[in-house]
Amino acid sequence: MAEHECVQLVPIFSELGSEQLDTIESIVRHHHYPAGSTLFGADDPLDSLMIVANGQVKVYQLAANGREQLLYLLQTGDIDGEAALFENQRRTSFGEALVPTDVCSIRRSDFQDLMQKYPSISINVLNVFGKRLSQLERQTTSTATESVEARLANYITETAAALKTDTFKLPLKKKDLATFLGTTPESISRKLALFERQGLITQKPGKVIEINDADQLLLTE
Repeated sequence: MAEHECVQLVPIFSELGSEQLDTIESIVRHHHYPAGSTLFGADDPLDSLMIVANGQVKVYQLAANGREQLLYLLQTGDIDGEAALFENQRRTSFGEALVPTDVCSIRRSDFQDLMQKYPSISINVLNVFGKRLSQLERQTTSTATESVEARLANYITETAAALKTDTFKLPLKKKDLATFLGTTPESISRKLALFERQGLITQKPGKVIEINDADQLLLTE
C-alpha cells in the first residue's frame, strides 16, 4: 500500500502536513480480507476507526429467523466505526468483504492522543460528521429522485473500480442489491437486460457482468 494512501482517503486528515501524516501512518494498522471473509461480528468490541482503502464491505444484521438484513455498503474511501473514537461500544452488526478488501484501522486510544496533539483534527472530525448528515440527506433524496437505472449504473461502475476490472461477478445477491438500491430484484433483472440491449454491458453465466462502455453507463438517467 502506497505511503499515506489510507490516511489521505479520510477527510478528517485532509489538511495535515506530511510530518503529521507520518505520525498518523505510524499508528495505522493494515489488514487484507479475501472476498467472503468476516471483518467484524455482532458484539465485537467497537474500539477502532476503520478505513476502507480498497474494496467493498457488506454490513448487515441477522433477524430472529436467521435471515440477513442488509444495512449498508462500505466502498473505497468510506469510514466506519466513528463512534469508537469517543466511547466504549460493541458492534451490533456484521461486516463481510464482498470483494478482496484492504482496510486500515486506528485504535481509539491512539486517535484520542492525536486529537490532543493536533487540535485541527478535532475540528475536522466535527466537520466530517456534519457532512455525513448532509450526505445521508442527499442519499435519501437521490433514492427518491434518481432512476433505478442511474443508481444501478453507479453501483456497477463503483464495483468495477473497486475490483479494478471491467469483468466481474456481482458481489451482492440481487435481493440485497435491490434493497441497497431501493427497488425490487425483478427491477434489477429488467434494468440489467436493458443495459445489455443498449450494448452497455454483457451478462455472462454465474452473475458475471462485463462493462462494454463505462462512460455511457455513467450517463444513464
